[in-house]
Amino acid sequence: MIASVRGTVLEVRLDAAVLEVGGVGLHVIATPATLATLRTGEQGRLWTSLVVREDSLTLYGFADADEREVFEVVQTVSGVGPRLALAMLAVHPPDVLRSAVAGEDLAALQRVPGIGRKGAQRLVLELGEKLGPVRGGAAAAAGAPAGADRREEVVEALVGLGWNVKAAQDAVAVIAPQEAGPVGADQVAQVLRGALRALGGGRG
Repeated sequence: MIASVRGTVLEVRLDAAVLEVGGVGLHVIATPATLATLRTGEQGRLWTSLVVREDSLTLYGFADADEREVFEVVQTVSGVGPRLALAMLAVHPPDVLRSAVAGEDLAALQRVPGIGRKGAQRLVLELGEKLGPVRGGAAAAAGAPAGADRREEVVEALVGLGWNVKAAQDAVAVIAPQEAGPVGADQVAQVLRGALRALGGGRG
């Protein structure tokens, strides 16, 4: 198993990055939030999970070992493959997922694209205590109050991906207007994805 990779970031895309490790460019699929931590031309490190299929080898990358652990554990649920597992982490940080499963919060689980009510019920039933207790890490709302607004985090992530501040702020305003209320910790990834779609392929 390839547990982690470290090397020069050659490219950052909307859903993956290319890191040069020992002269080889590794294509690593990751969430928008994780990709936003990488900078082209600089050194980057990702915890990884290698998914082996008959016709492919796919490398998935994560900001920390906890994300990778959750990614692998949720795939023990019937019907959950690597793409859906990654989508879960794109919408909810590890501790939010733990809380949702432990509290049988089906509505939170259904916010993940591809998960309906039956799928959410299956996650609660089959995961049980496999994810372990909430660890209180930085990904678990970073200790912010429930009503804290996370728009600035999304703007910073977009700037990290290459857009200028004004373009990033304008895109976030379109996806999450102020009158809609604060952007919570569990909405950051969703707003980030929407803003990326709004910005398209150009750079400010």
